[in-house]
Amino acid sequence: MPKQPADGVPVDPAERDFEALLVVSFGGPEGMDDVIPFLENVTRGRNIPRERLEEVAHHYERFGGVSPINQQNRDLIAALAREFERSGIELPIFFGNRNWDPYLTDALAEMRAAGVRRALGFFTSAFSSYSGCRQYRENIFAAQLPLGEDAPEIFKLRTFYNHPGFVEANVARVRTALERVAPARRGSVPIVFTAHSIPTAMAEQCRYESQLAETAALVAAAVGGPPYAVVYQSRSGSPQVPWLGPDVGEHLRALRAEGVTEAVVSPVGFVSDHLEVLFDLDVEAVELGQEIGLEVLRAGTAGTHPAFVGMIRELVQERLEGAPKRTVGRFGPSPDVCPNNCCLPGNGKPSPWDAAAASV
Repeated sequence: MPKQPADGVPVDPAERDFEALLVVSFGGPEGMDDVIPFLENVTRGRNIPRERLEEVAHHYERFGGVSPINQQNRDLIAALAREFERSGIELPIFFGNRNWDPYLTDALAEMRAAGVRRALGFFTSAFSSYSGCRQYRENIFAAQLPLGEDAPEIFKLRTFYNHPGFVEANVARVRTALERVAPARRGSVPIVFTAHSIPTAMAEQCRYESQLAETAALVAAAVGGPPYAVVYQSRSGSPQVPWLGPDVGEHLRALRAEGVTEAVVSPVGFVSDHLEVLFDLDVEAVELGQEIGLEVLRAGTAGTHPAFVGMIRELVQERLEGAPKRTVGRFGPSPDVCPNNCCLPGNGKPSPWDAAAASV
């Protein structure tokens, strides 16, 4: 039987013998020749027409076919390695992606070759959903299969939407954006918090919406309590399938209709300024703002902010040392081990992991 990340795997809190950290992310192309193969990886099994892939590929052309996500993860890993060194944490850090090089399969093989048996996993997603959590665990499971019984075990760090380090990093980014607003108007400029839209059926199977609402409320309160809203971006898939809304563009038009002339857009649903943030906000939202007379002031993501890097170190120390689990707001810490029924796909079908696990 392959090892973790099976749902509900019992974890003894006294076990602290982790030998590495695996940073798990989405991946992105690093040149125009990579774009279509990357999009084929992302949409595999979804019967997306070739014309749609070519349409999305044009988004990447504006940036030379390079999504910054891989380099941003490398920068995060470098900052985290320095943080570990300062804190006396002697864990090597590995990097694996769902959809592009370095793939999770290669990362796990590299870890096995280095003698790693049990490792912690940091997923670059702050919120609970099938695509942001459970699917990554399925990806790890699939990457373990070809390695057999000596595949490294990966134990996911807890969800961190309400960790003070994540909130602090986003507060700092919003404050930086607000510095572009005249002091007399800063308290009234609306904050538009954005996140990747997901199908409403998927949202019903997880705490994605409530977690986003909590983070947005915490950040807005910390910057002085301006008016704010949570909206969505980067919708894909059939128009007949309901997805979370409103769309960021719709919301910006509504603000302008109310007489608003400037707004801060904070992509709090993302941890780095990857291509969806750059295209959907820095290109499309900004161009829409210019068209309707609304200045769009885009806040940065957590990225390599020291508070965010320190947060990851704290999450590791929780598992290595039993350090206290810090949170802010109304909710306590998320569990270290995901329940069997959490973050299901929401398509009326069991998770692919369940079928795979039953067959081995």
